[in-house]
Amino acid sequence: MDVADSLVIVESPAKAKTIGKYLGSKFIVKASMGHIRDLPKSQIGVEVENDFQPKYITIRGKGSVLKELRDASKKVKKVYLAADPDREGEAIAWHLAHYLEIDEKDACRVVFNEITKQAVKDAFKNPRPIDMDLVNAQQARRVLDRLVGYKISPLLWKKVKKGLSAGRVQSVAVKLIYDRENEINAFVPEEYWSITAHLLKGKNVFEAKFHSVNGEKKELTSEAEVKEVLALMGGDSFVVGDVKEKERQRNPSPPFITSSLQQEAARKLNFRASKTMQIAQQLYEGVDLGKEGTVGLITYMRTDSTRISPIAQEEAKEFIEGKYGSTFYPETPREYKKKSAGAQDAHEAIRPTSVLRDPESVKAFTSKDQLRLYKLIWERFVASQMSSAVLDTMTVDMSNGPVVFRANGSKLKFPGFMKVYVEGNDDGTTDEDRLLPALATGEGVNSTQIDPKQHFTQPPPRYTEARLVRTLEEQGIGRPSTYAPTLETIQKRNYVAMEEKKFIPTELGELVIQLMEEFFPEILDAEFTANMEGDLDHVEEGTQDWVNVIGDFYKSFEVRLNFAEEEMKEIEIKDEPSDEICDKCGSPMVYKMGRFGKFLACSGFPNCRNTKPIIKDTGVGCPKCAKGVIVERRSKKGRIFYGCNLYPECDYVSWDKPVSKPCPSCGGLMVEKRVKGEVQLHCTACDHSESAEEAEEAAE
Repeated sequence: MDVADSLVIVESPAKAKTIGKYLGSKFIVKASMGHIRDLPKSQIGVEVENDFQPKYITIRGKGSVLKELRDASKKVKKVYLAADPDREGEAIAWHLAHYLEIDEKDACRVVFNEITKQAVKDAFKNPRPIDMDLVNAQQARRVLDRLVGYKISPLLWKKVKKGLSAGRVQSVAVKLIYDRENEINAFVPEEYWSITAHLLKGKNVFEAKFHSVNGEKKELTSEAEVKEVLALMGGDSFVVGDVKEKERQRNPSPPFITSSLQQEAARKLNFRASKTMQIAQQLYEGVDLGKEGTVGLITYMRTDSTRISPIAQEEAKEFIEGKYGSTFYPETPREYKKKSAGAQDAHEAIRPTSVLRDPESVKAFTSKDQLRLYKLIWERFVASQMSSAVLDTMTVDMSNGPVVFRANGSKLKFPGFMKVYVEGNDDGTTDEDRLLPALATGEGVNSTQIDPKQHFTQPPPRYTEARLVRTLEEQGIGRPSTYAPTLETIQKRNYVAMEEKKFIPTELGELVIQLMEEFFPEILDAEFTANMEGDLDHVEEGTQDWVNVIGDFYKSFEVRLNFAEEEMKEIEIKDEPSDEICDKCGSPMVYKMGRFGKFLACSGFPNCRNTKPIIKDTGVGCPKCAKGVIVERRSKKGRIFYGCNLYPECDYVSWDKPVSKPCPSCGGLMVEKRVKGEVQLHCTACDHSESAEEAEEAAE
């Protein structure tokens, strides 16, 4: 029997289990359970006067894990540190080396971008020293965030309210949400009109939109202008004028990077960013595939590179040509440019570790959510390597007297990558053929209906998780590993809330941003934050010293701090009176601001400590108990949900907003759901559904 002579340390038991099966009995594989050292929570933990040196302490509760690792390390000849292949993983390896007294210059570090047998075995043939540039980039981020958080937060506690906090990336995210809300509030809708002609040729009905009068394109801004146009038209006969047909190519989207995966999973799977990353971690660390054993299904999921290895490209080529035919593979393999100038190219894009392992083949071994995310990643990767789609587009002008209507249509001529996958977008629309019948210049068509409609311009949309991640990425704020925790933090601290899956700032968030704007404007400045990310990248590349980066920042930051300490006035958040009476002592109740938002509290505090959540009555009866009414509540994370007011007697709960209109088919409860960008009403008791807009028009 072989005796183990090497110890391998990874972060998680799942990863340890997968790797252990590949390495065999000469290796012991153990998990550190994440970080083993960190900055203390009770103090700043940074020696500002000593070149910003961090004061690390062992994380509470890690004693038994560390003892196990130390004991195991003494029984072997060699220790390998195989944490994830990024800054954070490098820092974990460095802390472990420090604790286990391993020289960081020794070849002790092993990295792999995918957890497959071949990738892991190849990695162990090429161990390297710990990369101190990567470690220092991670240290610089931690120190920077600690200085901002632990210097500004006590000031906010002192001047405003205990429990407030400020952070570098999170503050910019809240500012984006706050600014968008101000844009929405300041928005003045403008009236405009459209005229749609429903036209008939043979049995084909198609639509054309008003375009121009007497050769001049015209925007319709009032009903009077619409009437003028209609008066110029003579009956329901149209003559086909200019017909333009053109072939257009559409290229596939690149394979996923962290941010695009989070966005697409939000659009297509309705996953929160944190859920996407949690499930992606499971797919990366390994899934037991029965006879095949435990295999990592995807490559490393924290990346901003769209690069694909030549081996993976060749495998994709063989698969595509074998399954779909050679016309579905481009003449040369696809290469995608970096998403942004600051994108790192250390890792590949997120892809399946083998394209031959299609979603159907892993279905029996994965959970429902694992399969859905894996399918999304697999399809996106396969499509990214395929031929362009070819569409025939058609633009037809039709005149009725001096008035011209225009119809646009397209037909998929060759599906290419669209046979496998089409990227979603934030308003939920999808690519569909809008076919026009064959039309020739000079022929006549008749209208079945002329439909004028009034519209109003809409304010910019609130941020969904997908939109916010995209904006942070476009502005160079944060890095792949920061998006999900940032979104979680700003909700947990009640600076923003979620309404209909969109972010809105809370009063608390608005107050903090207003103070930060006045006293720490550079922290909220997206360009400043993006430049700081660039400096951290330079530290990683070894072209900048991390102490100098922090020092340059701290010079102006310290001046701001001293000024704020003297000039920031204390703000008293006054209790708001309410119409509620305390059911315990009879005193009036007031609205107070708490950690999770506003709540009702007895004005007789501290003699009476009665509190109540703020509840909005929807006016819709509870479908479960038939005695209570459905009320709007807010979860601890700020998300709105709906439940019976008789809780806990009745436990009815739903994320979907109920409507007062009963189902026309069965009389059951109808709720609002957003489907492909459109609000629809769905019955909770049967299969009936209808457009909310149509239901509103019918009610009028």
